[in-house]
Amino acid sequence: MDSDLEIVAHSADVADPAIAEAADDAVVPPKRRALRKPSKPDALLADAVEFARNGVNEIAEQGQVGTHVGAYPDAERVVTHRFEAHLPGYGGWHWFATLARVPRGKEPTISEVGLLPSETSLLSPPWIPWAERVRPEDSAKDESVSPDAAGGE
Repeated sequence: MDSDLEIVAHSADVADPAIAEAADDAVVPPKRRALRKPSKPDALLADAVEFARNGVNEIAEQGQVGTHVGAYPDAERVVTHRFEAHLPGYGGWHWFATLARVPRGKEPTISEVGLLPSETSLLSPPWIPWAERVRPEDSAKDESVSPDAAGGE
């Protein structure tokens, strides 16, 4: 069974000199390489545009899914299809469907669907903590209003 854990014995951690010497001579297995993103999408998954569109249509209302933008490889046998999103308030956003397949499998599976921003998306401004948003003059206005002036009892 492969494991990402690596066991290393250091001679300084061992009290017995014979064991410490053996630990110094022990061969440490090489670390696993990280999976790299493929440069080209899986051909079978890249051709499954209508399958991906049907997956997005299950969560989107009619007329919200636009033209196919492209197929982007995420990993081996994993491809994300993007479609234009026609939603009010989501200018430049894309619907996406991530497809996967098992090794030697011919049928794609939908892993995930949703909305993603593109490079041209309208995004909300950066979040600012409450303590930095409220200025001293904002709270001074509230304190200066008496209950009688505000129409209270």
